[in-house]
Amino acid sequence: MDAVRAPGPPPGPLPEVQGAARWLHPADAEPDAESRLFLLHHSGGGASMYREWPGRLPGSVACQAVQLPGRQERRREAPYTRLGPLVEALARVVSDELDERPYAVFGHSMGALLGYRLTVETERRGLPAPVLLAVSGWAPEGFSAPAALSADPLEALRLLGGLPEAVAGDPELLAGAVRAMGADGSVCADFSDDGAAVGCPVVAYSGRGDPLLAPGAMRSWAGRTPEFLGCRTFPGDHFYLSAHARAITADLAQLLPRYAAGR
Repeated sequence: MDAVRAPGPPPGPLPEVQGAARWLHPADAEPDAESRLFLLHHSGGGASMYREWPGRLPGSVACQAVQLPGRQERRREAPYTRLGPLVEALARVVSDELDERPYAVFGHSMGALLGYRLTVETERRGLPAPVLLAVSGWAPEGFSAPAALSADPLEALRLLGGLPEAVAGDPELLAGAVRAMGADGSVCADFSDDGAAVGCPVVAYSGRGDPLLAPGAMRSWAGRTPEFLGCRTFPGDHFYLSAHARAITADLAQLLPRYAAGR
């Protein structure tokens, strides 16, 4: 399928985002790095899922994880429940944060959805867009959320293996995770596929036994980009990422300089 870009109305102004520094971990990018990498977490998760990534990437890459409202240290803030407003807020956060350095976006599961729509939005607005989009565990075609996601967010977290023991054993953290998961489920349900393509290369990652992905789902990304870099598959299910973060960061460390240089 050829990549297509869906038409849309002229973009209005991006919304102001209060306390934008709270959105990024760390708040400031390493000044000596040559390129940047923004990381987007899965439904019900938070920026802490990427705590080991900066140490696994070379010093030439400034790594910042996005922390959405409604979880972890932002758990007292209202979470987003609509996709469009969240993507616009992310576009504001990222565009305000950027400097002259090229950047890439990586997202897992809901984070891949957000990274995709963030890239579409920045390109639509004529803002500096990523030189590389890396997506994991989600595709615009062939992805099916479990029924428990909307009926019982906690059960969905347990079924998918995405409920850390520290959270399961803390009533306050557990309540926050359930609230975030429910809101994130609404964000994901708000996605309606318009067939939009991105202008940058896309690389896809997935677990070989991911129950949420139909066979060949990740290969559908080939129709959303002028340069599909293929799908890297690993042993594991939807949360294969925790066991294979070292291999994924090593792959990104090879890809990012190549596409940053050709910007």
